[in-house]
Amino acid sequence: MQEIRRVAYAPGLIAEGVYDQLRGQEKEYMRLMSYYASAMLEMETKFKVLSIEFNGRFARNPIESIKTRMKTPGSIFEKMNRIGVPITVENIERELSDVAGVRVICSFVDDIYRLADMLALQDDIYIIRTKDYIRHPKESGYRSLHLIVETPIFLSSEKRFMRVEVQLRTIAMDFWASLEHKLRYKKDIPPEKTQQIARQLQETAEAVSRTDQQMLEIRRQIERL
Repeated sequence: MQEIRRVAYAPGLIAEGVYDQLRGQEKEYMRLMSYYASAMLEMETKFKVLSIEFNGRFARNPIESIKTRMKTPGSIFEKMNRIGVPITVENIERELSDVAGVRVICSFVDDIYRLADMLALQDDIYIIRTKDYIRHPKESGYRSLHLIVETPIFLSSEKRFMRVEVQLRTIAMDFWASLEHKLRYKKDIPPEKTQQIARQLQETAEAVSRTDQQMLEIRRQIERL
């Protein structure tokens, strides 16, 4: 079995570790990343098509914005290193489901589940796994609906199914998650402050969730008028 080199989480060391362990597979790695980029584009397009339809046919568009991202080599290395799997192109494709990601920001909480249902009805999309961090938030307070989907990409000589992580969240959830991410990676927080800050973030997440529910109820009251 290939030896796994564990290194500290520092960008320079990580980049070196990635390319060292993938030596001889550089072309295959770049080809795999192009497949993920194509799958990400496919999923982004699907949501853009839905957004166009909502704008043209309905009184309200639940999609506020659509964002995409690809995992960096450093992020791939860190995750593979954490789960204890040797870094090969084959292992990256088999073990990781979130190399390519699409994040859809919605207006209200019920819009999230409505869009997820619409996605499930598309006959070329396969939902592999669902993680509902809205009904079951993470300990940190993080809320979002995560879907791991498989979507086909059409290459010059083959059709290939690739996995993409789809994140659906409200504007308020995205606001909290973005700030929490920045705070979590701030390196100079004194250890004695860590628990206090974690508690404050949890309290803020609860406040954000209550705001989402109140805004949804206000919208429903207006629709009943």
